[in-house]
Amino acid sequence: MMKYCYAGKENDREKAFQPIWSNDIDAVFSDVARYYDRANIFATLGLLNTLQDRFISTIDIQPSHKVLDVCAGTNVIGINLLKRQPNLDVHAVDRSVAMQEVGRDRATRHGFQIKSYISDVHRLPFPDNHFDVVTLQWATRHLRVIEVFSEINRVLKPGGHFHHCDMLRPANKLVEKMYYLYLKVLMGVIPRLFRSGPASMKCRNYFIQAIRMFYSTEELSTILSELGFSHINGRSVLGGAVGFHKARKPPLPSQI
Repeated sequence: MMKYCYAGKENDREKAFQPIWSNDIDAVFSDVARYYDRANIFATLGLLNTLQDRFISTIDIQPSHKVLDVCAGTNVIGINLLKRQPNLDVHAVDRSVAMQEVGRDRATRHGFQIKSYISDVHRLPFPDNHFDVVTLQWATRHLRVIEVFSEINRVLKPGGHFHHCDMLRPANKLVEKMYYLYLKVLMGVIPRLFRSGPASMKCRNYFIQAIRMFYSTEELSTILSELGFSHINGRSVLGGAVGFHKARKPPLPSQI
């Protein structure tokens, strides 16, 4: 069995958060689904759309590409990719029924069809070498990273691309400290402003701790490399509080 540089950290994350991941996170996203996008716009001081536009602009798509959006939530990524290229075959997978219900409604209003699957993303319900492009955004800190990235590598076609975006742990200690203070303020304001339910109120501290125990841009790049991805490009945004990654599953020798 291959030994990964951050296997110990992954074990620590799972030990710290598995009770929440198993027992609480579904209820949290069922609660926040109705206001999820509005709350994120508020939390980013209106920068969310700009960040999403920057992320989406990095995604390589061609007509008829088969695309998988992992932890698709409200289908923001799939909808925006279909606006760029209406001939895509877009699939969305998420464990939250409530989030995907919102996402399906959004796609329908835009006149798009996105194939939806409700599943644990640690075991993707798709065959090997199936997708040209896989995306994952704003969710990895709630996941066992090595397992999910391994599954994404499995379902990608050789030569296919993986695009990732999430809140990360800033490498700069001063930025990190200021970031946590800001998150603490947000966790006091957002649940009250949007009238969150008990599940969200219970997990306010978890959302901060999940960042504390997460990865920097450079550390995620290392994980991608160890899992066999190539052409890895990691970019830090907002002082490292957000990171974009682009990586490729190596092509078969006949494709080179």
